[in-house]
Amino acid sequence: MDQFFTRVAARISSAVGQPLAFVVAFCAIVVWGVSGPMFGFSDTWQLIVNTTTTIITFLMVFLIQNAQNRDAAAMQAKMDELIRAIDSARNDYIGIEHLTEKELEKIRSQIEEECKPGDSGPRPADSIAHLIRRR
Repeated sequence: MDQFFTRVAARISSAVGQPLAFVVAFCAIVVWGVSGPMFGFSDTWQLIVNTTTTIITFLMVFLIQNAQNRDAAAMQAKMDELIRAIDSARNDYIGIEHLTEKELEKIRSQIEEECKPGDSGPRPADSIAHLIRRR
């Protein structure tokens, strides 16, 4: 079941991420809007688009989250491999994505202390803080 869902989610995510999907969705909304006068802008006419878009949005949330989870896991595995492969890198950083926010903040503070510059140039710690706090 997991493998089936992953394949389906990947295909659908790929398909709806294409420009053609946007054009189709845009055309569907235009057709719906133009059909309003034919149906007297009735409650049923409005309910059709509201229900349809709600269902599609609800299902897409799960597909998008699945795609993001897979992408993040793949990226983390690649980063861990780079850390492992570089002799001067700290293997302690492998798997830190599983730490709490407080533990990550402690690591960030330690890195900032190590990277205190002697001149007025850009600080590596500023870049690290920006990346960790970015959401």
